[in-house]
Amino acid sequence: MAPAAAGPLRRALAPLVVLAFLLVAAEAWTGEIRGHVVCDVCGDAAIGPEDHVLEGAEVAVLCITRSGEVINYQAFTNSKGLYTVAETMPESDRWESCLARPISSFHQHCTRRGDTHSGVKFTYSKPSGNSHTVKTFLYKPTNAPLYCS
Repeated sequence: MAPAAAGPLRRALAPLVVLAFLLVAAEAWTGEIRGHVVCDVCGDAAIGPEDHVLEGAEVAVLCITRSGEVINYQAFTNSKGLYTVAETMPESDRWESCLARPISSFHQHCTRRGDTHSGVKFTYSKPSGNSHTVKTFLYKPTNAPLYCS
């Protein structure tokens, strides 16, 4: 093809390329899972004024997609004790069910898991662009302070 003919052909194909991109993007699905990790200072399983968020705590999130694929995510809490896992994928492969569980806390005084169960299993039925919030995971100190008695 002559170089002079390439310009009009390129201009004619440009709208088709944009349309193809929009069709692919329209079929994409985005999901988000978030939650908090807190130090339950008194070990009473109730979040109160004595408790504080845990920065750097590790959480694992395992999801099964509609196509049967198992995807494992690792997240760490930020300075507000919040962890987030997000993914964009084809709608046909979106998350169907997930399990979130605490892995570890690196806080020197709050390293024992406070929950009696090790994780939270849930069905992910949120539409694209929405998030699912998991219950707060608790860690507790080896010895509670005297004021907790």
